[in-house]
Amino acid sequence: MASTFSFDIVSDFDRQELVNAVDQTSRDIKSRYDLKDTQTTVELGEETITVNTDSEFTLESVHTILREKAAKRQLSQKIFDFGKVESASGNRVRQEIKLKKGISQEISKQISKLIRDEFKKVQASIQGDAVRVSAKSKDDLQAVMGRLKQEDYPVALQFTNYR
Repeated sequence: MASTFSFDIVSDFDRQELVNAVDQTSRDIKSRYDLKDTQTTVELGEETITVNTDSEFTLESVHTILREKAAKRQLSQKIFDFGKVESASGNRVRQEIKLKKGISQEISKQISKLIRDEFKKVQASIQGDAVRVSAKSKDDLQAVMGRLKQEDYPVALQFTNYR
């Protein structure tokens, strides 16, 4: 029994759940009394969400609704990267919210260093925007998962391809 077990650490989100959360946010905005007459739009692009509304106050309300709907659908709050608020035509404001996907080189290096330092029997290798972790024992891999869940990285981490 010399086989090795492995899993991948990735940062991703369910696109369909995000589509549903944005759709629910739009419906909620149309039905809420304080936002009904603001002509607020929430548009989901390939890598961004664009919010166009009449004031920064209503923009904060839209943020709250969007975060709430995303949380109900098990989407991490860390996928949202709120950009700066820009003026739009007709005394309106616009904001782009970038959607974070993938683990940067810097964070990948931090993760693999933590694994190397704390778990001697576990190997970590960086593969693009994911980190592959392998060991001879499933218990070691589960200990690594537990340890990584304790850390607070600026991206949402998921563990996939556990075999």
